[in-house]
Amino acid sequence: MPHIVMEYSDPVSERVSVGQLLEDLHQTAIGSGIFDVSDVKSRAYACHDWLVADKDDQENFIHVTLWLLDGRDEEQKRNLSHAFLDVMQQHAPEVASLSVDVRDMDRRWYAKVKRDA
Repeated sequence: MPHIVMEYSDPVSERVSVGQLLEDLHQTAIGSGIFDVSDVKSRAYACHDWLVADKDDQENFIHVTLWLLDGRDEEQKRNLSHAFLDVMQQHAPEVASLSVDVRDMDRRWYAKVKRDA
């Protein structure tokens, strides 16, 4: 844990290096000292169809959901959220809507298999 899931409107990739933004978010999570490096997983998805307010698909967005196993305190979550938003603002100052949502996953139901490569 964590899982960093970035969604963005398709045209964002014309003005923002999505790969570099994802890498910087990934490194921000690692640099927080909250997680084992081997547990940080990040991915990005382009949205080909979207609507924002009354502007339909004319307004671009980047939204990051940070999935954490429950047990992190409010300050850790707030700090991660603000750190991610800072990174996003540096990479995408012209994108109209930037947002971060930190979500807890219940440890009782989370399962994974980790194999050596």
